Amino acid sequence: MAGRAPSREFSDSLTFRVKPRLLTLLGEQLIRDANLAVFELVKNAYDADATLCSVTLENPDDQKNGRIVVEDDGAGMDEHTLRNVWMVIATDFRLKQREKSHRSPKFNRYPLGEKGLGRLSIHKLGRSIRLVTRVRNGDELVMNIDWDAIEKAAELDEAFIGLETRKPQKFHGSKHGTMFEVTRLRETWTRGSLRRLYRSVNSLCSPFQGPTDFEVVLSAPGKDDWLRGMFSAEDANSCAIYHVRGSFQGEKASFTYDFTPPASFSKQLNKRKERVKDIRLEKRGPDRRTVTVDLGEHDIGKVEFDFWMFDRDPAVLRALTGDIKGLKDYLDENGGIRIYRDGIRVYDFGEPGNDWLNLDLRRVNTPTARTSNNQILGALRLDATESADLREKTNREGFIENEAFADFRDAVISVLTQVEAEKSKDQKKLREAIGKGTGKKVFDKLAEIREVLERKGVLAEVEPVLKATERELELYKDQLLHAAVPGLSIGMMLHGAEKILDELRAATIKGAEPARIKELVDRLYRAMRPVTNLLKNPTPAKTTAAALIKEAIFSAEIRLQRHKIKLINGMDHGNMDFPLHGSKQMLVASITNLIDNSIHWLDSKNPIKKMIYIGTSNELEGGPAIVVADNGPGFGSDDPDDLITPFFSRRVGGMGLGLYIVNEVMTANKGRLIFPIDGDLELPDGIDGAVVALQFAGE
Repeated sequence: MAGRAPSREFSDSLTFRVKPRLLTLLGEQLIRDANLAVFELVKNAYDADATLCSVTLENPDDQKNGRIVVEDDGAGMDEHTLRNVWMVIATDFRLKQREKSHRSPKFNRYPLGEKGLGRLSIHKLGRSIRLVTRVRNGDELVMNIDWDAIEKAAELDEAFIGLETRKPQKFHGSKHGTMFEVTRLRETWTRGSLRRLYRSVNSLCSPFQGPTDFEVVLSAPGKDDWLRGMFSAEDANSCAIYHVRGSFQGEKASFTYDFTPPASFSKQLNKRKERVKDIRLEKRGPDRRTVTVDLGEHDIGKVEFDFWMFDRDPAVLRALTGDIKGLKDYLDENGGIRIYRDGIRVYDFGEPGNDWLNLDLRRVNTPTARTSNNQILGALRLDATESADLREKTNREGFIENEAFADFRDAVISVLTQVEAEKSKDQKKLREAIGKGTGKKVFDKLAEIREVLERKGVLAEVEPVLKATERELELYKDQLLHAAVPGLSIGMMLHGAEKILDELRAATIKGAEPARIKELVDRLYRAMRPVTNLLKNPTPAKTTAAALIKEAIFSAEIRLQRHKIKLINGMDHGNMDFPLHGSKQMLVASITNLIDNSIHWLDSKNPIKKMIYIGTSNELEGGPAIVVADNGPGFGSDDPDDLITPFFSRRVGGMGLGLYIVNEVMTANKGRLIFPIDGDLELPDGIDGAVVALQFAGE
């Protein structure tokens, strides 16, 4: 039993012995690649209060004659620090500084290192290392590390490294700092790997708000052409037409959104600035309910952010830059959302292959409305002394995936969802400006085509084909609509039934009274009946507003009780009934969807008393209507045209199809989906949130 003290049970004690090979294993496996190795050395320079760190690669494509030099003008190391800190693997020197919130003496920097393993990154670069360091007014200390000799030693305490003290030869006069010279390179550097390193070291400091007292410079003498034409962050940012800046903390977020269209579209499009305040941070829970994300439960602090967002349509890119390929390549390599702590990057968030926010998957599930990694350059800024619960992994590749990080990630997605809702409004207008708008429906476009063909005198020849095409489109639209409508409600209904089934199973196991079993079975039937009704043949027929409202309330009854929402049924207070003709199943599902929207946003605002009103009205010009209203946050500044646009959503995890499908249902049933404004309708006291009306032509 290694490490046990002698006792009556043991005649001897043992200690762990470490072979020099361990250093090789740690260097190989903890540091992923040469880029990250250089990155670690640059971070060490930052910790040492350097203002400049230069990285020079000479003959990088020649392992035998290549040379990498990383030099800084930081505080340097004295002999005590070199012996007792730098030469001690897994030292807790930086960790103790972080625990005490110790900052560097000159620039008040919070230490980036904490594991005491970063120095092994040098092993990844080459087999021979020369270290030269000097503190202010001190002698130079020189170490030569031969990794081959270390690996051949029988025991770690026999792997000697010589230390030389000399008069300054590298850091003359009052200069001080540290230099690493790496030779006998472990890999051959290519043009691509050098360009990736350039991007990596230049991403160390935030392009939005990094430390102004620290600079990283990379050069490759003789290989300057390898770095020629590199697209910079500044070049890319100038091509972003959506810019968002804000912060989040605790349960809330706020941001400023700016839309700046390309100059060539200035006649069709206007700049837009929107201030969005006090957004609730939320996520979708395992039971599909939306719940609040409260970062105040963790030591994370205030998080500031900048998002530069891009439209990759060729017509837009042509209006922004003459180097479309350069911009696309830059976004493909550097796109994503990165994290910076005290202005210094936390690796490897935002690197290709690390889709830590699942942005690309979100976009696949909800195209056009969601943002992929190659459409955004983002920075999240943390204060090092306030974000202790976000802890870096030992291998320096992201944060440990604890509860704090999970909530932090959910908060970012929550903010991004609101940002995307703003962006989609302007993106729609931009598409229309370049002739690719989705504002006109297919049948409107067919009408335009007919006009053109008639002017050219060929309409009669192709009219039969156009009519056949219209019939096919109508058929497909009808089939898709009938398939989509049940999906609006079935998921939440089945979830409610599942909960009742769990209760029923527990009750039967515990031998509950027959009355309790009967009650649960009855509740299960009430939960499932709306599902079976939705799946019935949706053939249009005569019905009444009262019948639709009654069925919709029945469908939503269990959810309203679970969310403790008071329902005000206008039909119980003398609202008029009126006849109508349409698909009862589709219309009930539409009303149920409106109720579900209200439930969600009432949970968001969480007023003292949550209320939903369902009734009828004859106050709107154009015909009688079924009205669904609540005392939630309302629609804010969102335009009705945006609300019914496919994939427009402010709901985390939402598809943005609910109101679009409801609008299509109303069109198919000869009605309209409208959004009355304040004063259009007489509503019960306290109902001051969202108001939606399903208006019918009447019988």
